[in-house]
Amino acid sequence: MAVYTDIDDATLSALLTEYDLGPPLAFKGIAEGVENSNFLLETPRGRYILTVFEKRAKKEDLPFFMGMMGHLASKGFPAPLPVPARDGNPLRTVHGKPAVICTFLQGMSPRRPDINQCRALGQALGRFHVSLSDFRLRRPNDLSLASWPVMFAGREAEADALSPGLSALVQGDLDFLKANWPKTLPGGAIHADLFPDNTFFLDGKLSGVIDFYFACSDFLAYDIAVCLNAWCFERRGEYNLTKGRALISSYETVRRLEPRERTALPVLARGAAMRFFLTRLVDLVATPKDALVKPHNPLDYAERLGFHRQAKSPEDYGA
Repeated sequence: MAVYTDIDDATLSALLTEYDLGPPLAFKGIAEGVENSNFLLETPRGRYILTVFEKRAKKEDLPFFMGMMGHLASKGFPAPLPVPARDGNPLRTVHGKPAVICTFLQGMSPRRPDINQCRALGQALGRFHVSLSDFRLRRPNDLSLASWPVMFAGREAEADALSPGLSALVQGDLDFLKANWPKTLPGGAIHADLFPDNTFFLDGKLSGVIDFYFACSDFLAYDIAVCLNAWCFERRGEYNLTKGRALISSYETVRRLEPRERTALPVLARGAAMRFFLTRLVDLVATPKDALVKPHNPLDYAERLGFHRQAKSPEDYGA
């Protein structure tokens, strides 16, 4: 992720004395994303990712994230495994901020996912949900329906500066979502941020899922909706129905959707687009100017919201 916390040689050496990983052989920041500070670490024991938690991460949520990754790894799902320090606890502190070292996963993130990668992602998401069906920790989704009006309040002018009249459209979406959001659907632990850059592929197969720091407890179908937004829209903003159909059908080879989940997909997809539009709108102003990466463009998700306003049925998404 974009590096906000600088770690010098002395700080790194002091941190590694708490582990049985040996001395550092290589260490560098990773200039991707906008949420946490990530570093690639190599020691005589192997390669690892050191994450320092910034911004939205709350200390009380970290056991949920660590537990989820450990649970998935124990089920054979390709998730990073938090490395325990000598005291058995994987959580450390760096410059007063919580930090963790996790195992390194091989592979490359797709820049423009193709149909086969969408199909592999759908199946992996089904495995993800099934693997976590007996995971007992819970964490509310604090970036869901109740938070969206609060996030948008006071940012109407920023939306209109991006595109004249956008604030009125977004307010209409918020009103629609409040009136139509599902009350009950099958739920459990979800990733909630499963974008292509949070996956790895190796030799044509999905080899890893990373970045669990928005994971939470919510509707399982909402996770599918996030993925439809993130994987199935092309660069010019058009929805690729073939990709959507591949993603959903492969998910159902592992876990069948209930009819009420299928029916809810259009509103869930609209809500997922709203969530990412708003967090990107917030990040546009809040990201430090010296961060190694620019924040994502909120207009990408404003365009997706335009598609969702016109969608009438699950079939419009390939369900």
